Amino acid sequence: MSSKLPEWLRPATRKRPYLESMGRDLAAQGIHTVCQSARCPNLGECFSRHTATFLILGDQCTRNCRFCAVDHGAPAPPDPDEPRRVAEAARQLGLRFVVITSVTRDDLPDGGAGHFAATIAAVRDLLPAARVEVLVPDFAGDPAAVATVTAAAPEVFGHNVETVPRLYPEVRPQADYRQSLEVLRLAGELAPALVRKSGLMVGLGEDDDEVLSVLRDLRAAGVTALTIGQYLPPTRQHVGMVEYVAPEVFAQYAHLARGLGFAHVMSAPLVRSSYHAEELVRSSGGAEALVEESSCREGVASESHRGPKPPTE
Repeated sequence: MSSKLPEWLRPATRKRPYLESMGRDLAAQGIHTVCQSARCPNLGECFSRHTATFLILGDQCTRNCRFCAVDHGAPAPPDPDEPRRVAEAARQLGLRFVVITSVTRDDLPDGGAGHFAATIAAVRDLLPAARVEVLVPDFAGDPAAVATVTAAAPEVFGHNVETVPRLYPEVRPQADYRQSLEVLRLAGELAPALVRKSGLMVGLGEDDDEVLSVLRDLRAAGVTALTIGQYLPPTRQHVGMVEYVAPEVFAQYAHLARGLGFAHVMSAPLVRSSYHAEELVRSSGGAEALVEESSCREGVASESHRGPKPPTE
């Protein structure tokens, strides 16, 4: 399939040289990144810029979402030294903006919220001038867990809804769309100064009306930062892709999102949750211009032109 990818989905930077250098160095420090675990297509670009999204609480997820490449299995107990190692890695990389996410840990009483808070505190100790973005799981909807993370005062609180509610049974069978919205709403209630952020994949068979409905729900929950990108199945065992969504459609989604009041929008084929995270929240609209596919910035597509279908395997 990769040989038939549309030109707009071909990453500009090769992964291998950076996996063999920065990836190896991080692994030697016992650091996981979602860039590697989730097989992000932008890994080469981000590692070449010495940025990464740290994956805490190990690399084994207690859920088995059908879109995600992160390993599913029985995780080890949280490593109490992991927050320090993450902070030290961020210091060595010279990061001014530190993005922290995790596997889902339904086995832990707080879902890992305390470990998020400890990691934020460790980064603050070593890099007091850095800003922190967290991308959290849903914590099974536990308000106390959300409160633990917001009390640690990250600048950005992210939680992805990932897809439209109709597709949850197939794509996120262990998650609940309304619960995810409530996590985002509650974070703002607890910490009104937080930037709340969410992300959506397209190309899974959703239609434009469903995407618009999700955008309205996110705004109603207080979300102001939004990412939209093309779903690409990590392996043949994952949920299949229905279509390649054309760049012009991503531009349309960005236009609609700004019209709904999103302050920070990045919508383009290769966009992922943490892609250019610092630039996104620093911007006030127009952030999709950061993506190399500059054609994504122009044109409004009709509903009948969402792009070519993926090749049949």
